[in-house]
Amino acid sequence: MRAYQIESYTGPGGLRLVERPEPKPGFGQVFIRIHATSLNYRDLIVVNGQYGHSQRPHLIPVSDGAGEVVEVGSGITRLKVGDRVMGIFLQTWISGEITLEKMKEDLGGRLDGMLTEYVVLSEEGVVLLPEHLSYEEGATLPCAAVTAWHALVDQGVLSAGETVLVLGTGGVSVFAIQFAKLHGARVIAISSHDDKLTRVRALGVDDTINYTTIPEWEKRVWELTAKRGVDHVVEVGGAGTLAKSFHAARYGGRVSLIGVLSGFGGEVDPLPVLFKSLRVQGIYVGSRDMFEAMNRAIAQAKLKPMIDRIFPFHEAQTAYHYLRGGVHVGKVVISI
Repeated sequence: MRAYQIESYTGPGGLRLVERPEPKPGFGQVFIRIHATSLNYRDLIVVNGQYGHSQRPHLIPVSDGAGEVVEVGSGITRLKVGDRVMGIFLQTWISGEITLEKMKEDLGGRLDGMLTEYVVLSEEGVVLLPEHLSYEEGATLPCAAVTAWHALVDQGVLSAGETVLVLGTGGVSVFAIQFAKLHGARVIAISSHDDKLTRVRALGVDDTINYTTIPEWEKRVWELTAKRGVDHVVEVGGAGTLAKSFHAARYGGRVSLIGVLSGFGGEVDPLPVLFKSLRVQGIYVGSRDMFEAMNRAIAQAKLKPMIDRIFPFHEAQTAYHYLRGGVHVGKVVISI
């Protein structure tokens, strides 16, 4: 089978397309033909060698993928040949709270990922693809969508009429917009490009802010909410935006810390968290139970993921460079 593996952790140029033997399903496992994968910012961090533990030689990268079950091992009870499926990000996080042991079973990190023609997974680490979605659309869900759902719905218990602030227009942010509108919430989105803000307005975004022309965007958010602040912040910026997110949140509001797009490190003043009684929650994707609950909502609403661009398998490196360029809105997909 054809698969991409990381020959050197020096960026997308370290990826190589190679021939590897097809794996065989054992007890409780399924053999899946991958039809599509999607990229996350995490995949850039992995190939750059910045993901800490994830520098295993010849790692097959990318956590997100969708495909068809073409063979099953013995002892299978949840799936059958022909099922359209997606792998879950953390293969052993089925339900309950996250643990160190569950953190060690991440696709495209400690485990080989989805940038390959075939993969063998435990049937416990797989969920069914909603019927109305294509493989390309399904490939966008395992990381970005589950993360947004975990932040707003599972942890945030989002209610109609609440206000959600979304930073940027990448995969997590766009899914957060869609889930917020699905629950009847008001959405404020910020970006550095007016054309991106125009595109997300089509998803129902209520207010937009260009943080290039309005660098003190947190004050504008405060004004838009009648000096109350937002109920939820989907914080994907990290060290460079966290202080502003604290300011934009209401007293007793929630800040879901998800990404590090503006960089690592830095110092955070804890006083706003204390004085405003903020709830700051780190979100690391989610469990299979969350994934399946999200899929039920997506199926009921016939929600469609926003795909910015689809690249063919032989242009995987180009897809990485495109993602790194930051011009996308929504998800970048690789069709296999």
